[in-house]
Amino acid sequence: MFQSITDKFNPGTLLMTRAVNDRVADDSQFAKFVLRSIKRHLKCDWGELCQEDKDLNDLSLSSEDPGRLFSAYEFNGKEDRIYIITEWDRSYTTILYPNEY
Repeated sequence: MFQSITDKFNPGTLLMTRAVNDRVADDSQFAKFVLRSIKRHLKCDWGELCQEDKDLNDLSLSSEDPGRLFSAYEFNGKEDRIYIITEWDRSYTTILYPNEY
């Protein structure tokens, strides 16, 4: 499990797509970026989303009927970003590229 006392929710099992995993293995700066992004996601810093999407995430956390949680983080600008998605039941969290969504 990947949860600290300051995290706002349990992410369940962490998964990443093969493409993200391959880049993490080959690029230490990108690997650090992914780890920082996971930490931000767990603290409800939703990254580069519009306010409406951030509000939906916040509602999903406070609702009796939770929804999935979605974040987007930019590594080297808008063309190089990742998504982090935690499923509605908090069973798993996936890190992926936008074109894999």
